[in-house]
Amino acid sequence: MPTAPTILSNTPGSFAWGVFHERHPKLVRQVLDALPYGPVERAAVEELLVESTDGVLEPLGTGAHDQRQWREWGEGLFGRPWDEAPFLWAESYFYRRLLEATGYFRPGTWQGIDPFAPFKNAELSGPAVTDELAALDQLPSLPAEKRAEVLLSSALWGNRADLGFQITGSAGDAGDAGDAHPAALVADDSPLLWSTLAASSNPRVCVLADNAGRELLPDLVLIDHLLTSGLAAEVVLYVKPAPYYVSDATTADVLATLDRLRNQAGQEAERIGRRLWRAMNSGTLAIRTHPFLCAPLPFHDMPADLVAGFSGATMTIVKGDLNYRRLVGDRRWAATSSFAERVSHFPSPVAALRTLKSDVVVGLDRPVVARLDATGERWRTSGTYGLVQVHATRPIRKTAI
Repeated sequence: MPTAPTILSNTPGSFAWGVFHERHPKLVRQVLDALPYGPVERAAVEELLVESTDGVLEPLGTGAHDQRQWREWGEGLFGRPWDEAPFLWAESYFYRRLLEATGYFRPGTWQGIDPFAPFKNAELSGPAVTDELAALDQLPSLPAEKRAEVLLSSALWGNRADLGFQITGSAGDAGDAGDAHPAALVADDSPLLWSTLAASSNPRVCVLADNAGRELLPDLVLIDHLLTSGLAAEVVLYVKPAPYYVSDATTADVLATLDRLRNQAGQEAERIGRRLWRAMNSGTLAIRTHPFLCAPLPFHDMPADLVAGFSGATMTIVKGDLNYRRLVGDRRWAATSSFAERVSHFPSPVAALRTLKSDVVVGLDRPVVARLDATGERWRTSGTYGLVQVHATRPIRKTAI
């Protein structure tokens, strides 16, 4: 089987190195400023930051509910410098340790308090979301095909509204969904997505959510369209079991977003929110989670019960950058290597909707890669470019950039 080097964070100036030495320090400052953590929590967060940049990987304490699982996942890594661990593993472990430092899992004052909630709440209640909700009033006037195209595009580019990318990004980053920097698709298999759903007599769609707020909002609107148009008879939305990677969606975030929709009285947003609420009541929309969704491993290593959940789906829509890294493997693949080969392990047909915010990308046409490389920009990590890649039965692709 073809392979490629695992991405590490040990090269100064690389994207992965910058996450630990630039992004995480900024994030820690913002987390400590956003909530009035006490001396114990603040000290633990500061110690984690020092350890993750200059120290060695320490295991979770014996009191942690999942310490045995993490010891298994990290076998052979503990006691080594953080930058010797695979980047995906180390980054995931940083967020697990951040929850431990802030007391999220421990009985006490901060148990169950999402350290990223202030960022999520501010975004969800902000003017940008208000404008986006108002824009939904235009949907009923659009022809069905155009409406589907617009909603898929919104769900894709909504991935640019990544709070972790925004609050720690540099001035040159295009991480804001409202940024004027031109965005372009580097691959577009959307015709195959639609034709696969349309060909099924009883389509079941799974959606692997990524971020809350301004990304989850268009995801839910897309799900409503799939259900009301008959392109999905049932949708299963998978979310994280705990706060993760700053803005990753949890069940609480889904409920908060539904409330935001339903509170737009007399508008299309309210009607969408109420339909989704009824769909949850009837079971045609189900929210599920699993501990593995916060694991530091690729989806190739999914446990059997999670595999069973995806098996038989007409299509699984995988949202966002982190899920893409887990789907294809967080390695230095050639950008032209086969997407189908990288995702053949997945237990259902799969569609990746993602804006590019990390080094990993596969399945691009050679002329597209040459054109992007010639620009001299960091196109893989800027958040400027996006893709729709589908592995189903037959390749159909629109012309990309």
